Amino acid sequence: MRRPRYAELIWYRGLADLHADAARGYVGFAWWVLEPLLYMMAFYLAFGLGLRQGGEHRLLFLLSGLVPWKLFSSTVQNGGGIIQANSGLIQQVYLPKYILPSMVLVTNGMKFLIILALLLCLAAYTNGIGTSWLALPFLVVVELMLTLALASLAAALVPLLPDLDLIISNGLVVMLFISGVINDISRLPPSVAQVLRLNPMVPVIAGFHDVLVSKVWPDWSALAAVLLASCMIYALALWLLKRFDRSYPKLMIV
Repeated sequence: MRRPRYAELIWYRGLADLHADAARGYVGFAWWVLEPLLYMMAFYLAFGLGLRQGGEHRLLFLLSGLVPWKLFSSTVQNGGGIIQANSGLIQQVYLPKYILPSMVLVTNGMKFLIILALLLCLAAYTNGIGTSWLALPFLVVVELMLTLALASLAAALVPLLPDLDLIISNGLVVMLFISGVINDISRLPPSVAQVLRLNPMVPVIAGFHDVLVSKVWPDWSALAAVLLASCMIYALALWLLKRFDRSYPKLMIV
């Protein structure tokens, strides 16, 4: 009986955070669109015009990398601090800590789907629709599972190792430049590309580029490997969150 109630709690809390986020400033909902556009403009000027990365559809190449990257980076970053952010709540009432990263994913996932819809409109207008678009649901599932797994792992570990929060923040900045968001990994020397492909976001970003820019099928085997690894990481994160479930409120007091 409890799991459905927790599922409802995750859903309605995620929507409440989404509403609060939209109502926080005068720009509100429009900021969800403006933020990736500002990122895109900066990278387009620096890499699209400056270094000529991304080929004929440079604008679409940058956006189809930035949109999935923004979901991943913001959710993992927020996931690391989610227990600290809810310390007042979890010290007053019992709440299973493993549901907290899911709330972050619901909030950021809804923003992602709205921006993805706008990206698909742009891709259809500038590059046309291909049969490869049928792979998009699987790509989205892989991205959501990877994001939830790493956000949950960050949520489990940061309260135990607070310095890890700084490592995650700086690590995400580094990952942005080695995940294929602004450059085509396949054009790098094979030895370098092979090492960079160990980064689980590389197959995901490359998949969005393949589907929306090149209009070819993504690398199914690489995406399946990312999905399998994500399930294993999520299982580890769940074990940690349940193992230290009663210890987190005490750590927040220290």
